[in-house]
Amino acid sequence: MTLIEAKNVIKTYGVGEAKSNVLKGVNLKIEEGEFVMIMGPSGCGKSTLMNVLGLLDVPSKGDVYIKGKKTTKMNENERAVFRRKISGFIFQQFHLIGTLTALGNVELPMTLDGKEETFRQKRAKELLNIVGLSERENYKPSQLSGGQQQRVAIARSLSNNPKLLFADEPTGNLDSKSGKQVMEILENLHNEGMTIVMVTHDSYMIKYATKVIRMKDGEILEIDKVKDGEVVETEVVKKDV
Repeated sequence: MTLIEAKNVIKTYGVGEAKSNVLKGVNLKIEEGEFVMIMGPSGCGKSTLMNVLGLLDVPSKGDVYIKGKKTTKMNENERAVFRRKISGFIFQQFHLIGTLTALGNVELPMTLDGKEETFRQKRAKELLNIVGLSERENYKPSQLSGGQQQRVAIARSLSNNPKLLFADEPTGNLDSKSGKQVMEILENLHNEGMTIVMVTHDSYMIKYATKVIRMKDGEILEIDKVKDGEVVETEVVKKDV
């Protein structure tokens, strides 16, 4: 079943001579249960595409459908409510609240949603256990390593039980060991049925993917189907010149 569909998506920044098309007529389908990696050189539009697909930004033209629902006509509040219900986000920067413990940071989205304290704490403890940080629940971000902070961020992103997880360079600020731990957590989530859309420039990450979207200059060049770390089928969308 198609979870996300982008139709002729254009994203433009600036006006007049400073106008720049960051996305140029992107067409894309993401199916439920896929682990999709968006790859390409810096400035090719990877993160912009993820933000548009994740409803953090809106296209200048074109449409984005999630679970068959047209999202581009939603107002800002409607997008925020829909986004919270269906998706979680992980970024290169951890965006943890320094004055809160790991447990408090994971609880925060549930607090904002008005969940009762008993439920919040139980759920947050379960999520910290999933990412292997049960013994660090009372630690503040400054007391955690970068890899541990990112694992807290992953736990927080799962607090609303999303069906869809967006990750923008989640290992970008981590050493290789911590990066591997984060990817193993994402791999486990995918194996349990989570749909994941991840931006990366690291070709090593292909081993975790089921689909790779290769971009250049705001356009999709190729879409690869991947099995066991090997490309088994390639759809050429636009020839690279």
